[in-house]
Amino acid sequence: MSTVDLVVVANRLPVDLVTGDDGVGRWQAAPGGLVTALAPALRDRGGAWVGWPGVPDAAPEPFTDPEVGDDVVLHSVALDAEEIAAHYEGVANATLWPLYHDLIAAPVYDRDWWETHRRVNARFAHAAAEVAAPGATVWVQDYQLQLVPRMLRERRPDLRIGFFLHIPFPPVELFQQLPWRTEVVQGLLGADLVGFHTPGGARNFRWLARRLCGADVDDSPIGLREAPGEVRLDGRTTRVGAFPISVDSWALAERGADATTAERAAEVRAGLGDPGTVLLGVDRLDYTKGIQARLEAYGDLLADGRLDPASTVLVQVATPSRERVDAYRRTREEVERIVGRLNGDHADLGRPVVHYLHRPLPPEELAPLYLAADVMLVTPLRDGMNLVAKEYVATRPDDSGALVLSEFTGAAEELTEAWTVNPHDVDGVSAAIADAAASGGTDDGRARMAAMRTQVREHDVARWVEAFLDALAGPDV
Repeated sequence: MSTVDLVVVANRLPVDLVTGDDGVGRWQAAPGGLVTALAPALRDRGGAWVGWPGVPDAAPEPFTDPEVGDDVVLHSVALDAEEIAAHYEGVANATLWPLYHDLIAAPVYDRDWWETHRRVNARFAHAAAEVAAPGATVWVQDYQLQLVPRMLRERRPDLRIGFFLHIPFPPVELFQQLPWRTEVVQGLLGADLVGFHTPGGARNFRWLARRLCGADVDDSPIGLREAPGEVRLDGRTTRVGAFPISVDSWALAERGADATTAERAAEVRAGLGDPGTVLLGVDRLDYTKGIQARLEAYGDLLADGRLDPASTVLVQVATPSRERVDAYRRTREEVERIVGRLNGDHADLGRPVVHYLHRPLPPEELAPLYLAADVMLVTPLRDGMNLVAKEYVATRPDDSGALVLSEFTGAAEELTEAWTVNPHDVDGVSAAIADAAASGGTDDGRARMAAMRTQVREHDVARWVEAFLDALAGPDV
């Protein structure tokens, strides 16, 4: 097997193996912000991507895919159905996901799941060790693989290992519920560099490293994009910092400025009945995204006359997600019940007040929606970053539009000119939506969007990748 100098290790490959109606397996682009962020970086640099192909027992030989790039070799890690259930649906999505999202749902702590999770992480570490050339850089991604850095370090001490967490890192009081808390912190300390979206996540991790592992911690302040601090344990140093992820803002701006996109946006508004105000939500159908509170706030605005149901429309795109998990099924039921009630209470024949799409939309269909929307609603109860907020800002070709943004997103620390809300405060969300809707064409509204567009343009995903990899390649540790 040939080896490479840059390896990305993620739970999923950037393409999924799917079976068509003809029974033939095909590769298609995998959804998600992680793929959107990292695929261009590898395409430009070349290397390997190690991940699970998305179906049980699949173990294709290493291959390339034109959507990812001819210089990127994809290496599959096979998981059987029981491992998928315990590692992915179990520990990743029923234990760590709710724990790291502030216990919005109750985590499940299952010892058998964890044993499988540990074994799967070891398999990923072994696969990365086989692919990496001597002295290579290996960049491990996200919460599913937090044990990999230490396992990989034990196999290949010559490697430069980085880890980035794409979801929020929880407050220390919550993290300490995890029965395997010390093992997770030790796993991450196997890396040379550990990155989080926000300084708060980095500070929480440093505290836990001292408390749980007895590490010697550099207590210097951590800020956005500032030099990482140091954590020293067992003769090694791990640097810890905040590296807020972003989007390909230049490509999004180019798509937003394209005449075809503008024409399609005009068609979207016409198809909605040429309303005076278009509100938009684009989310995975996840209990963390705050969709229900958003809909309730919108309903209050319609009920008390602050928004006119005859001239206001909300388009809610809800991408299916983890539908075999009970909490996600309940979320869908709640969202669709509220949508039905709002339309029943406020719609006229042929003019619903909520257009609800329960399916994923490709980028070429999202861009016209971003252009058509006067107000973007991004109201998660907890989120690591939320790239939809940045996509909306980057896609707009001028300074029109408005963004209502939850303060519990990483994006809120950068897009400070948004109408920031506490998504648990329905009255506050209603007031922010009303103010944002009224801001169109005003000097204040344009100034807010101009500032956010500048921020997203100057700090795009290429700069994020470069910043992390430069820090990882920094002084020997």
